[in-house]
Amino acid sequence: MKILYVTSEAVPFMATGGLADVAGSLPKALNGGPVSCRVVMPLYGGIKQEFREKMEFITDITVPVGWRQQYCGIFSTKLDGVTFYFLDNEYYFKRDGIYGHYDDGERFAFFSRAVPEILPVIDYKPDIIHCNDWQSALVPVYYSVLFAENPDFAGIKTIFTIHNIQYQGVYGHSILGDVFGLPAHSASLLDFSGALNLMKGAIECADRVTTVSKTYAKEIMDPWFSHGLDSILRQRSYKVSGILNGIDFVNYDPAKDKVIFENYSAKKPEGKAKNKTELQKLLKLEIEENKPLMGIISRLVSHKGLDLIMAVLDDIVYYSDIQLAVLGSGDKKYEDFFHSVSSRYPGRVSFTCGFVPDLARKIYAGSDMFLMPSKSEPCGLSQMLALRYGSIPIVRETGGLKDSVTDSGDGAGNGFTFKSYNADDMKDAVYRTLEKYKDKEGWQKLKLRALKCDNSWAASAKEYRALYNDLLK
Repeated sequence: MKILYVTSEAVPFMATGGLADVAGSLPKALNGGPVSCRVVMPLYGGIKQEFREKMEFITDITVPVGWRQQYCGIFSTKLDGVTFYFLDNEYYFKRDGIYGHYDDGERFAFFSRAVPEILPVIDYKPDIIHCNDWQSALVPVYYSVLFAENPDFAGIKTIFTIHNIQYQGVYGHSILGDVFGLPAHSASLLDFSGALNLMKGAIECADRVTTVSKTYAKEIMDPWFSHGLDSILRQRSYKVSGILNGIDFVNYDPAKDKVIFENYSAKKPEGKAKNKTELQKLLKLEIEENKPLMGIISRLVSHKGLDLIMAVLDDIVYYSDIQLAVLGSGDKKYEDFFHSVSSRYPGRVSFTCGFVPDLARKIYAGSDMFLMPSKSEPCGLSQMLALRYGSIPIVRETGGLKDSVTDSGDGAGNGFTFKSYNADDMKDAVYRTLEKYKDKEGWQKLKLRALKCDNSWAASAKEYRALYNDLLK
């Protein structure tokens, strides 16, 4: 079974978010046995020279982009047994950053059109082309409209995965032919609310549509979560399903992690205490092992639930002995809030503005609990990383948070949860966690339960293989 995994970013080559983590991990987990999975992505100017030096030039082709004929160089390399193809066009991809350019529609139309165009020259005809998010949403559309009837391309199935439905690729009708190179009769596939919506086109044309958690697959049928696409998703619900993401258990392993202060595991959990003490020193928090330390690692934007934190954090800090380690950046009002809280509670609250990967690992390893009260969370990786490092997650029951964290109020869960998007409900979940923390024996059992949670890619890969098999029947 041959899978071509199409992505706009992948770890370790180029990354801005969770899609890159998935694209860097899932193909590796899929490979082996009856499955061969290869990855294709753009050759960005920002990809480090150390990776470029290992790439092999295959050939170049010409790709039509509307009325233009554009150069496309094809390079390949292998990493962890996975073949990666890189599509080169310096006009489109030799720029600062990945997204946010005025011509992103044209850039990723080129990338999407190039995917089927390269198949005859890479000697790899996939059974399934698996596309991700709006940047490759045109691939199923191009295949359906332009390639499906060609004998050289016949029989290929397409899957489209929605990692975040908020970003859909919406453009004016005027560029249907001029930029996307699609005939006028195909406009209905993309048309939505008076515009061309690339994600809508993928939902229409792909053989299967997946999301990154089972709960999110249900949520996006609801206008509250769908950003307008709930009607088309309900119409196509027969082909929509959710598969929870995993995390890289080799890369994130407290027993071998060289970044944290001391290694530990479920079998030898004692080292976690040293990580807490050293983190307190590093962040200039009061050094006290018995004081609960809560971590927050997040983009500082509204859908991460930060308004709930702003509403009640002073109460939580004032009326408890909790310490707080916050890492993140984003909207100024949230950055200003955490700067203010850290200045009001020196030794109790630490705020590091930005994202420092090594510090993030130290917070996962050194914190007792981890707060993630998201308004929406398609999957979420932070709660899984917290569990991996034995930090007890406190989450709102949405998306992948609901699918990966269960409330321990009955003595069997791995964290603490709350349902409503309500600050008092979040505060109650935090207070329940702090009460549990006082029960040292019970807390130790909960921590060990967290350390033993298996959120590796193995289970997710098994579900994807089942999906692929079902599609090819």
